[in-house]
Amino acid sequence: MSTVSSDIDINLPIRTVYNQWTQFEDFPAFMGGVQEVRQIDDTTLNWRVTVAGVEREFTAEVTEQVPDERVAWRSTSGPSQAGVVTFHRLDENKTRVRLQLEWDPEGLVEHAGAVLQLDDAQVNSDLKEFARLIESNGFETGAWRGKVDRPGDGAVS
Repeated sequence: MSTVSSDIDINLPIRTVYNQWTQFEDFPAFMGGVQEVRQIDDTTLNWRVTVAGVEREFTAEVTEQVPDERVAWRSTSGPSQAGVVTFHRLDENKTRVRLQLEWDPEGLVEHAGAVLQLDDAQVNSDLKEFARLIESNGFETGAWRGKVDRPGDGAVS
């Protein structure tokens, strides 16, 4: 397993930043290599990505979602990965976004990229682009304020 962790401070209120993050289908606008994200239902996402020139498709499940606090997920098909993004209120108009991701590199190129920490560089770049886009807009393009309880804690609300 390769682990990546990165954070960025965004000059907007936590609610605005969180709301934008819940717009999963907008991820290709700021995530390198992400071609498409389709939201199937409240907790199921179908991803189409290009990694090291190889196109892959996988399904991910949102395993926990707490408005203005966190979104966690894991893949249910395709390459194995899991992660969490947390939102931290620094002040009324500043939010820290922290992303942690674990994934299993497949093939020589992905293993080499993980060893050379190219995945870290990509995640840092993606977070910077997310911050740039939302700060330049100044507002979110949508929101989903529902809650997904951690497995064993309850259901989607």
